[in-house]
Formats: sequence, structure tokens, C-alpha cells
Amino acid sequence: MSLLYLAVLLVCLGGSILIDLRFHLVFGRNARTAGFVLACGIIFFLAWDLCGIALGIFARGENAVMTGILLAPELPLEEGFFLAFLCHLTLVLIAGSRRITQRRRKERP
Repeated sequence: MSLLYLAVLLVCLGGSILIDLRFHLVFGRNARTAGFVLACGIIFFLAWDLCGIALGIFARGENAVMTGILLAPELPLEEGFFLAFLCHLTLVLIAGSRRITQRRRKERP
């Protein structure tokens, strides 16, 4: 059992959360809405994964850097954290790009 991949995911998720809070992008702006949107994204992709697993499209490969803990057959613990990171990073990138675009529009003569 290794915690390496889970640790990397947690560090990455923590980094995106710090950027979010520092620049008031997602949770820093409206935590309730951000939490709802993040939960919807995670639930959607978990359902997507479960459908893929049920259809035999997705399978968990043995890996030395993962914990080996499964949330469901073929669904590793790390997948939940990966989906949280993926969804949160997407929200941060969208909010950040909108802010940059708005600033550039204001700066134009």
C-alpha cells in the first residue's frame, strides 16, 4: 500500500484551493454555490465512472503508488480525490479566465 498518488492529489487540490481563496475565484466568492457546483461535477463523473465500469470500459490496473483501497469494484479511493481536483481546477480556471478577460476589456481605450 502506497499513499504517494493520494498525497500528490491532495497537494494539487490544496494548491488549487489556495489559489481560489487567494484570488476569491470560486469558494472565495460564493462558497455555497461553489460547493453545489463542485458536488454536481463530482457526482456526474462518479456516475460516468460507474457506468464505464459496469460496461467493462473502465478497469483499475494494479499500481504500486496507489493505496489499493476501493470505494466500489474497480473504483479506487484516489478517483474521488482526482475528480474533486479536476472539477475544482476547472472552476478556478474558468473563474480566473473570466476575471482576466474582464480586466483586459476595462483596460482597452
